[in-house]
Amino acid sequence: MSKACDIRDINLADEGKARIEWADRDMPVLARIRERWTEERPLEGVRIGACMHVTTETANLMRTLVAGGAEVALCASNPLSTQDDTAASLVRDFGIEVYAIAGEDTETYERHIAAVVATSPQIIMDDGADLDTALHTKFTDKLDGVIGGTEETTTGVVRLMAMAKDGALRYPVFNINDANTKHCFDNHYGTGQSTLDGIVRATNRLLCGRTIVISGYGYCGSGLALRARGMGMDVVVCEVDPLKALEAHMEGYRVMKAADAARFADVWVTVTGDCKVVDAPAFENMKDGAIICNSGHFDSEINMEWLRENAVKVEEIKPLVCEYTLPDGRTIIVLAEGRLVNLACAEGHPASVMDMSFANQALAAEYLYQHASELEDKVYNVPAEIDDGVARTKLETLGVEIDTLTEEQIAYMNSWNF
Repeated sequence: MSKACDIRDINLADEGKARIEWADRDMPVLARIRERWTEERPLEGVRIGACMHVTTETANLMRTLVAGGAEVALCASNPLSTQDDTAASLVRDFGIEVYAIAGEDTETYERHIAAVVATSPQIIMDDGADLDTALHTKFTDKLDGVIGGTEETTTGVVRLMAMAKDGALRYPVFNINDANTKHCFDNHYGTGQSTLDGIVRATNRLLCGRTIVISGYGYCGSGLALRARGMGMDVVVCEVDPLKALEAHMEGYRVMKAADAARFADVWVTVTGDCKVVDAPAFENMKDGAIICNSGHFDSEINMEWLRENAVKVEEIKPLVCEYTLPDGRTIIVLAEGRLVNLACAEGHPASVMDMSFANQALAAEYLYQHASELEDKVYNVPAEIDDGVARTKLETLGVEIDTLTEEQIAYMNSWNF
């Protein structure tokens, strides 16, 4: 173990390597990029600092970056999402600096981010913008060496857009989250499946016949609603966007305010990226025994402070399942401390959807390095040729063929005088 690291146990590496290779079987797009990069080495000598969920899928992205010639340092973007065996294998088998321990406290989390910053990264790969924020606030002396970055998730993009609007962003960042081959699949199908997977693993409760309240009806929320309905659940949606609320209504879901929905919720999931989505009015109306959890990036969506202050008893039923007893005797069960339930209580999104998301990450990093001098300090969408290319490669790996337009059809679609 020659690389600097802070992980739980290097002896877990054998198990981690087997799981990384298992995930790789379902990530053929990323594998094709890795094969090309092994020959071309487009990121030779580039230092990449990544703050991401340390999972088997992320491991295969890190392997690809190394195959392209990059020097990589990785820390966790969530204290509960790290797979310790994966971290061990990345260090031992793939030569990557890893600073991540499952369940690490806030002080350790921040120290790990600082360790990645200390490697003087040239490209930032973030999931939630914690690394970007640290660079712009605590470690400004390192900013001049950064040529740009990529951001994986909605929450991080919102933060970066706000930075750009305020003129605070000091390097260009590619918005991976809004690539079509990311949000249409990773957010919609990945979140839908992995969230329910986390709930079931944590509680072993039968879902069919129960009512689920979903706060947020974007790509994540709509995908979750679709999967919950498929599991036989009655779906209630809470939204602040009138168009999204109308869409949910037209899909046949009940739409109501959070305080009203609380009376029906057997299970409540937040997927908004905002704070205090489940707050006092909802807690005060919530059914006894309701289970609440979050699949948004940060642990701000459920007002855990209110629960801790108002509970007369707090009991950990089992790991990551905590029961809060209120003064009137009602109990509320919180999963994963209000953090990402799909990663804390399960294994996150399936590899096949992360294949496309991380293919965008890899190709955007390559594009960024090649075109850095042409880019301004703002948030960019992933170039269409990258997004479309990922989709076409995914189809090829699935054995799916599609038609192409003829020259006549192209001319017809671009004409008005015919």
